[in-house]
Amino acid sequence: MHQLKDELLEAHRNGRLMLFVGAGVSANLGLPDWNALIGRIAEELGYDPEIFSTYGTPLALAEFYKKRMGGLGALRSWMDRAWHNTGTDVTKSDIHRLIAKSNFSKIYTTNYDRWLESAHDAFGVKYDKIKSVADLVRLTEGRRQIIKLHGDFDLEDSIVLDETSYFRRLDFDTPLDIKLRADVLGCSVLFIGYSLNDINIRLLFYRLTEMWGSSSLATARPKSYFFTNRPNPVAKEVLGQWGIEMIVSEEDAPGKALTDFMQQLVV
Repeated sequence: MHQLKDELLEAHRNGRLMLFVGAGVSANLGLPDWNALIGRIAEELGYDPEIFSTYGTPLALAEFYKKRMGGLGALRSWMDRAWHNTGTDVTKSDIHRLIAKSNFSKIYTTNYDRWLESAHDAFGVKYDKIKSVADLVRLTEGRRQIIKLHGDFDLEDSIVLDETSYFRRLDFDTPLDIKLRADVLGCSVLFIGYSLNDINIRLLFYRLTEMWGSSSLATARPKSYFFTNRPNPVAKEVLGQWGIEMIVSEEDAPGKALTDFMQQLVV
């Protein structure tokens, strides 16, 4: 890992760095992936998982399940149980420990699971969880915020899983999006645990650029960062035009790469 830039370290020290957490962070705990989820959907609907997976995107297959089953309730319940195995010890995850011990004032995540919250509980760090507009009126001044941008298992209607909910999410006009627009204007943003091929995060990059472009303070835009252990010159060029700098680790193992990076940033 190359020496981190002073501006990134300073933004973190001063609480001017927001964190975006993707599925790669949860994968560090051995949680089920999309293939396991689609396999479960196929099983409940009586399809062969391999054949079923060829019938559409995960979003479309979840939409099919929702229509056939009259909702996502049963699937959400299974996901909640599968993603929160009682044998998982979040205190053994260095990545979660470092996130909890960090100086991020706000942590946005597109993950549904509660492991970020569990890590904060385990390490004695107070926080406010925001999963809907109702939570915005109960915030504690000066306390870290964990914002569940794609929903939370505690609130079924908030989960962004099927095509309908995903397309609705693309509008970026919910109260949480308005909050995001306000937050991002004053802070740098660091993305961890995301794939460069994830259309969700690429759309988010674009939206963040739009937010700054429409601001009278566009020239003062803080730099944002994307951490990865996979060099990609195409992505570097594209993200660069959106004001996002790639930080590339030379470590092949994704979990170790992210842990080493967070260790440099936080400690």
